[in-house]
Amino acid sequence: MAASKKERLDKLIAAQTALSRKDVHKLLSRGQISVNGVVVRNFDSRIDWETDLVTVEGQPLALQKYSYLMMNKPRGVVCATKDLALPTVLDFVPDELCRSGLFPAGRLDKETTGFVLLTNDGAFGHRILAPKSHLPKRYFVQLDKPVPCELVSAFAAGVKLPPEKQERRQMEKSPEGRDRSICLPAQLELLDDICTARVTLHQGMYHQVRRMFAVFGLEVVALHREQIGGLRLDPMLQPGQCRIITSEELTQLKMEE
Repeated sequence: MAASKKERLDKLIAAQTALSRKDVHKLLSRGQISVNGVVVRNFDSRIDWETDLVTVEGQPLALQKYSYLMMNKPRGVVCATKDLALPTVLDFVPDELCRSGLFPAGRLDKETTGFVLLTNDGAFGHRILAPKSHLPKRYFVQLDKPVPCELVSAFAAGVKLPPEKQERRQMEKSPEGRDRSICLPAQLELLDDICTARVTLHQGMYHQVRRMFAVFGLEVVALHREQIGGLRLDPMLQPGQCRIITSEELTQLKMEE
């Protein structure tokens, strides 16, 4: 078995605690951090998080293999690990939260804002993205004109989307021949502002919210993802900001309200 890659001690502690890297450096200077019972003062120290025991101010720190981040994606940013022309969600992750292998588990298009989950846990990301999971995702939508009341029942019945390009038509045909351009039932909530609504989807088709409203002659002018599963986007996160998702919050990802 190949040896585990060692990572910077200050980076790991800052990524998995409320301490900033500057705070960690102060603790190192004071001799308040030890590794395997030995006081460490070097800012460049590296450890094997799988085998080394880290103690911070006398308290053992349980380092985690995987990282799970909640981001409030700004407009004009792409959900990708790299892009030659546009900023990506990874460009907004601060150094202290960066981990090798981070990727967005589920995509928002460039113009859509809101909740993006970033992780380096491939198996977890696959479960979140798997079509059979039907994990609900809720969006706030602003439209170019008032939303007719009859759309509530139309969304609940399953909207049939017009075909996109030929290759997308092929992708949206299941092996059994079922037309996958017919959406699963979705929940539409009309808001007091007659040009706004909330939509809850249980699947993730290409530009689905925009295409669903377009069927009825409405254009989406702003789209913001508020919630994944039972976990809501932290209202304290400004566009471009992200934070660690706690273990308690991870369980909410699979819970519906």
